[in-house]
Amino acid sequence: MNSGFDLNCRACTRLADFMDQVKLENPGYHCRPVPPFGDAAGEVLVVGLAPGMHGANATGRPFTGDYAGVLLYETLHKYGFASKAESLAIDDGLVLSDLRITNAVKCLPPGNKPLTDEVKKCNGFLQNELTAEDNRIRVILALGTVAHHAVLRAFALKLKDYPFGHLNEHQLPSGQILLDSYHCSRYNTNTKRLTEDMFHQVFARARAIMLKEH
Repeated sequence: MNSGFDLNCRACTRLADFMDQVKLENPGYHCRPVPPFGDAAGEVLVVGLAPGMHGANATGRPFTGDYAGVLLYETLHKYGFASKAESLAIDDGLVLSDLRITNAVKCLPPGNKPLTDEVKKCNGFLQNELTAEDNRIRVILALGTVAHHAVLRAFALKLKDYPFGHLNEHQLPSGQILLDSYHCSRYNTNTKRLTEDMFHQVFARARAIMLKEH
């Protein structure tokens, strides 16, 4: 699938400058836009928020090296989407099947909070991933409201017509299904806003949708 991804993108000056600063302090870190990871022909696209400083921004792989990735990859393995239950580094041999992971914003934002303008500037990459002629995406799984809104923006859909909520499910005009989950962040899991069982339910539903449509 052609996502039009640009490893050298510096369109958002604030983010580019911030990554330059982080790179000086951590020379071994990736500190560039983080590419999508997984099965290019996958039927499920997981959309996260943005790379974490010591996670994807360090390793160059989405949700790898940070707390949020622990629950995500354990769950992907449980439901047959990942060859291993843990993602450690880009060369660890982990393979994803029928699923691909990307982010609404491809670069590390200060405080894990991208500005609205940055989300909009990066939206073209997500739009390419979602609408490429060779994509086979049936289920778009949005982790959190920023990802949910980014997906809707990529399709030029009105946010009010597709409200976010954990396990909310929306049939999109494209024929794809948008499935929502609370983000698997440390804050959400520590406060029990998102439990392991709740997260499992989302991926069980994604798998059920795939099986039903075949």
